[in-house]
Order: sequence, then structure tokens, then C-alpha cells
Amino acid sequence: MRKKTQQKSPTENIETKTMDIGTSECLQYNFSTLKAATNEFSEDNKLGKGGFGAVYKGKLGDGQEIAVKRLARDSGQGDIEFKNEVLLVAKLQHRNLVRLLGFSIEGSERLLIYEFLPNASLDQFIFDPTKHTILDWEKRYKIIKGIAKGLLYLHEDSRLRIIHRDLKTSNILLDVEMNPKIADFGMARLFNPEETQGDTNRIVGTYGYMAPEYAMHGQFSVKSDVFSFGVLVLEMVTGQKNQYIRNGESMEHLLSYAWKSWQNGTVSNIIDLTLTTGSDSLCDITRIIHIALLCVQENSGDRPTMAEVVHMLNSFSLTLAIPSEPAFFIRNTIHPQVSLLIFSENIVSISEIAPR
Repeated sequence: MRKKTQQKSPTENIETKTMDIGTSECLQYNFSTLKAATNEFSEDNKLGKGGFGAVYKGKLGDGQEIAVKRLARDSGQGDIEFKNEVLLVAKLQHRNLVRLLGFSIEGSERLLIYEFLPNASLDQFIFDPTKHTILDWEKRYKIIKGIAKGLLYLHEDSRLRIIHRDLKTSNILLDVEMNPKIADFGMARLFNPEETQGDTNRIVGTYGYMAPEYAMHGQFSVKSDVFSFGVLVLEMVTGQKNQYIRNGESMEHLLSYAWKSWQNGTVSNIIDLTLTTGSDSLCDITRIIHIALLCVQENSGDRPTMAEVVHMLNSFSLTLAIPSEPAFFIRNTIHPQVSLLIFSENIVSISEIAPR
């Protein structure tokens, strides 16, 4: 069923040297096995597609259900480098990360095998006119805290320092108990290992979730993920996608609308109507909106770290700083063409643009 390899590369780094060859054998699958499991990567089995490739549902011979990501073919990695990266990422274990089960290499094909989660992704609940009622405030708050813990693990607590670069509702999967699991958390590292921090000419992500310094200049850091987290939280609280929404007679961007509502003490106007808004829950939701607005501030240095975010989420007695206006707040100084680019719908993942 699985392809065995007995060769160990002399170029493996210090950390992968600690892994015996059995680890690689256990994680490596035969391409033909995965092709059969996904019915030859049929459209019927396709779960979705992002900037890094398409994902397919599969079932192995023993009945185990899996999710197979078929990476785009321009990763630029050789077999050894790809295998070593997978071995490292597979060792990351956290209850709020999707578990990587293995990989496959054949010719130009690079496949990643993940655990299959039956409840699909968060966006399929939050933005669905029927399903969004399933997620009451208690469940949403639990999901928000779980995502924050998963990001903190990637940024500070894991053996690797991973910047996600494409955090969004469709990359948050839900298990049978509606616990959140961050997906694609190793993609930034696996796809382009040299681009895990600093500046890049190749921008991977989704407009609407991108921090301004990343979308416009290709500069990214853990604070880029913090921005994306803030956007995601606002979407969860409002039930609205991060794009233009109607505010009375005018159209306004979600981030600026949320900030103005918070400033004016009218946050109840933007909260998803399906959420209970009693005095206690309204106070809690208002605080979460406050935290989200701290995350989406335009200056990355003003945003909290994920460690600070987790602390704020767990300590309601902690006094919060006053957020400045969010990134992408509409100003006359922004060039109209830039505004058009940034405010375009965020449902389309992009894989490459020329940075400004």
C-alpha cells in the first residue's frame, strides 16, 4: 500500500537526522494508492482549491477517510528537501492543527495526506443562511480561542516557527465536536522554504485577509497572521464576509464599519442576529470585537502577538488598549486603483502578484 524507501540523504539537516528511516517509510504513500483512493482525483471528490493546490477526499483500502492535497507543480523543491520538510511538519502536534498523515512523491507530483474532518470548513457555517444558526456564541467563542491557540503554537511553541500567510475561514476545519483545526499550516514552509520571513516577491494568500504591509509591499511576519486572525474574528461575530457591506444608504468596508460601530458604542448593529445578545453575551462579544480591532490595526507594531491575544481572550479582567483605525480604512490619500485592488472580494485566492 505504501511505498518503501531505504535511502537516507546525507543532506538532511540536524533535526531530521534524529528521525530514523522508519519514520519516512511510515509517512510515504504510493502515488497509485492515493490516485485510487480519490477516484483518480475526480471532480466529485474535490473538496476545494487554494493558492497551493486542490484538495480531494479519499478513502484508503482499510476504509480510512483522508484528505489529499495535490500541490501546484512549481514548488521548486527537490524530492529530498520536500521529504525533509514533511517529516518536520508531521512532528507538529496540536489539537487545533489538522494532522498531517503523510506524503507522496512521483515525478512532478507532490501530495500531502491529512486527516479528513467531516464538518468541512468554518466558512461553510458562518456564511451559510441556514447552517450559521448551528454556531451560537458559545461555540463561536470556543472556535475563536482554539484558532488563537493553534496560531500561538505555530508562532512560538512549536519546533518550527511557521507564519501561516493564508489564514481565513475556509482554512479552518471543524471536527465532529466543532473544534477548530487550522489547515495548510505548513504550506508557507513546504511550498517555498526560503520565504518564511522577511520580504517576498511571491505573495500567497487571499485579499481581504492580507495585512497591508504584505499585500502592498510583500513584507510579512507573525503580525501578518495576527491581522488575518482579526479579520476572521470580525467575520465570525458579524456573519459578514470582509468586503463592502451596506451601512444605511452607503456601502462600507467591514473593518471600518466595525471600528466606527465600536467607537460609537453601537456594536449591537453589526453582530450576527442569530447570536444571543443578552447583557452578558453582548458585553463578551463587544470585548471580542475590541480584541479583533487591535489585531487589524494598520501599523504591524501596534498589533498584539498571538500570546497576548490568547491572554486577552482568557482574561476578561485585563484592560485592553484603544485600537487605532484599521488597515484599509478608506482615506483620500489612497490611490483609487489600490483601493479597488484591496477591496475586491476576498473569496478568490491569489498565488502571485507584483508587490508595490
